[in-house]
Amino acid sequence: MAEKFKHAIKKEVIYYLFTLLALALIMHSDLLSNPFLRFHNMYEKGNFSHPFLYSFVIYITILILRKTIDFIIVVFEKK
Repeated sequence: MAEKFKHAIKKEVIYYLFTLLALALIMHSDLLSNPFLRFHNMYEKGNFSHPFLYSFVIYITILILRKTIDFIIVVFEKK
Protein backbone atom coordinates (compact mmCIF):
# COMPACT_ATOMS: atom_id res chain seq x y z
CA MET A 1 0.00 0.00 0.00
CA ALA A 2 2.88 2.38 0.73
CA GLU A 3 4.30 1.82 -2.76
CA LYS A 4 0.96 2.69 -4.33
CA PHE A 5 0.81 5.88 -2.25
CA LYS A 6 4.38 6.84 -3.21
CA HIS A 7 3.58 6.30 -6.87
CA ALA A 8 0.45 8.46 -6.60
CA ILE A 9 2.39 11.26 -4.88
CA LYS A 10 5.14 11.15 -7.52
CA LYS A 11 2.55 11.32 -10.28
CA GLU A 12 0.82 14.32 -8.70
CA VAL A 13 4.14 16.13 -8.19
CA ILE A 14 4.93 15.60 -11.87
CA TYR A 15 1.50 17.02 -12.80
CA TYR A 16 2.14 20.06 -10.58
CA LEU A 17 5.62 20.67 -11.98
CA PHE A 18 4.32 20.35 -15.53
CA THR A 19 1.59 22.89 -14.70
CA LEU A 20 4.19 25.22 -13.20
CA LEU A 21 6.44 24.96 -16.24
CA ALA A 22 3.61 25.34 -18.76
CA LEU A 23 2.19 28.41 -17.02
CA ALA A 24 5.63 29.97 -16.67
CA LEU A 25 6.31 29.56 -20.37
CA ILE A 26 2.86 30.81 -21.36
CA MET A 27 2.99 33.88 -19.13
CA HIS A 28 6.70 34.66 -19.57
CA SER A 29 7.86 33.67 -23.02
CA ASP A 30 11.16 35.47 -22.38
CA LEU A 31 12.16 32.51 -20.20
CA LEU A 32 13.16 30.72 -23.38
CA SER A 33 15.38 33.52 -24.65
CA ASN A 34 16.89 34.93 -21.44
CA PRO A 35 15.96 33.07 -18.26
CA PHE A 36 18.67 34.77 -16.20
CA LEU A 37 17.06 38.18 -16.75
CA ARG A 38 13.62 36.87 -15.69
CA PHE A 39 15.02 35.32 -12.50
CA HIS A 40 17.02 38.47 -11.79
CA ASN A 41 13.84 40.56 -12.08
CA MET A 42 12.02 38.16 -9.75
CA TYR A 43 14.88 38.46 -7.25
CA GLU A 44 14.85 42.25 -7.37
CA LYS A 45 11.07 42.48 -6.92
CA GLY A 46 10.99 39.71 -4.30
CA ASN A 47 7.99 37.99 -5.85
CA PHE A 48 9.01 34.35 -5.63
CA SER A 49 5.72 32.93 -4.40
CA HIS A 50 3.28 34.00 -7.12
CA PRO A 51 4.24 31.34 -9.70
CA PHE A 52 3.75 28.60 -7.12
CA LEU A 53 0.42 30.00 -5.94
CA TYR A 54 -0.99 30.45 -9.45
CA SER A 55 0.18 26.99 -10.44
CA PHE A 56 -1.37 25.50 -7.31
CA VAL A 57 -4.75 27.08 -8.07
CA ILE A 58 -4.69 25.76 -11.65
CA TYR A 59 -3.42 22.35 -10.45
CA ILE A 60 -6.28 22.06 -7.92
CA THR A 61 -8.81 23.02 -10.60
CA ILE A 62 -7.45 20.36 -12.95
CA LEU A 63 -7.33 17.83 -10.10
CA ILE A 64 -11.00 18.41 -9.29
CA LEU A 65 -11.91 17.96 -12.96
CA ARG A 66 -9.82 14.77 -13.22
CA LYS A 67 -11.35 13.24 -10.11
CA THR A 68 -14.86 14.21 -11.20
CA ILE A 69 -14.34 12.52 -14.57
CA ASP A 70 -12.85 9.45 -12.83
CA PHE A 71 -15.90 9.27 -10.57
CA ILE A 72 -18.31 9.55 -13.49
CA ILE A 73 -16.46 6.80 -15.35
CA VAL A 74 -16.59 4.51 -12.31
CA VAL A 75 -20.33 5.13 -11.85
CA PHE A 76 -21.11 4.27 -15.47
CA GLU A 77 -18.82 1.19 -15.51
CA LYS A 78 -20.70 -0.36 -12.59
CA LYS A 79 -24.05 -0.22 -14.38
